Amino acid sequence: MRLTEEHQAFRSLVRRVLSDAVEPFVDEWEAQGIFPGHELFRTLGSHGLLGLEYDTTYGGQGADHSFTVIFGEELGRISCGGVPMAIAVQTDMATPALSRFGSEDLKRRYLMPAIQGEMIASIAVTEPDAGSDVAGIRTRAQRDGDDWLITGSKLYITNGTQADWLCLLARTSEEGGYRGMSQIVFPTSTPGFKVSRRLNKLGNRSSDTAELSFEEARVPVANTIGQVGRGFQQQMAQFQNERMIAAYMAVGSMEMALSRTAEYLRSRSTFGKPLLENQYLQFRLAELSGELDLLRHYNYSCAEAYVHGEDTTRFATVAKLKAGRLQREVADWCLQFHGGFGYMEESWVSRYFRDSRLLSIGGGADEVMLRILAQLNGYEERPRTN
Repeated sequence: MRLTEEHQAFRSLVRRVLSDAVEPFVDEWEAQGIFPGHELFRTLGSHGLLGLEYDTTYGGQGADHSFTVIFGEELGRISCGGVPMAIAVQTDMATPALSRFGSEDLKRRYLMPAIQGEMIASIAVTEPDAGSDVAGIRTRAQRDGDDWLITGSKLYITNGTQADWLCLLARTSEEGGYRGMSQIVFPTSTPGFKVSRRLNKLGNRSSDTAELSFEEARVPVANTIGQVGRGFQQQMAQFQNERMIAAYMAVGSMEMALSRTAEYLRSRSTFGKPLLENQYLQFRLAELSGELDLLRHYNYSCAEAYVHGEDTTRFATVAKLKAGRLQREVADWCLQFHGGFGYMEESWVSRYFRDSRLLSIGGGADEVMLRILAQLNGYEERPRTN
């Protein structure tokens, strides 16, 4: 994937918007444990940043996936993990399935406002007893005439307290395992729905994360995204978008972390000379930057394959696994090189250390990525999902 002048102009636009609309408020939002989602998303929507690849009919930009790569890298440069993740949920985790499989009516009622930033979307898959094992979800949507009656709970839901609608995965038949699930657009104004609690997290503190409950909450069957009973397959496709944007964001955040650490080492003197003159520190940063280059260009190959309509399951899986592990390593060394200051809450690096840890868990833990790779390599029989 080669970057053009148009890509560079887009990068400059995104960096400027995020520098103005997000960066000055990060400390405040981190302290509050939440950010003003509707206000921020309207700003991002007004600049066309919430629907880069979506059809212009619904307010999208109709761009190709290469612009999502740029957007993800710039999100990663924000000096916290929570707000970028919340934005990525809106753009690449809760809306792709609706864009691909949703009816015209659903797209106009829910996708368009999400692209414009007038509605906040969230993805509701994980449950107390079904995290990595998506096939084990228990939230049930029982048909009652032209409606679904939904009962169950969802856990660790990003944007959960602010969302106007959920891309909800629920069991819609008695078939077990991978069968009998459907994706449903669920408006959070629906009676029978409530936010059970807002969760207190180690990191990503500016992003609201919630436990949600449903008690015979009634929504129309017409709110089903795509085919009834194909929700698992559609969600697996949507997971690829989630893992790709996560890897793109990780590149931006690691690039920023290494740059800021090098600058600190230049300015910090010990034994009469700047720390960065220590060859060991130079070599460690150089090695990490080389590892980052490999991931960046692997991401670019993934994006190019996606642009050409290829299946990027393997690309996305490897990128997500490598990004999570490399970011943990980068965060650890950046904190180490900041010494005692890095361990202080006031330092940016302590936040980065906390926030970075989620990538190896969220969107499919490292162990899930390894299992997928084992299946793709023929080491383990893949479950049938058709």
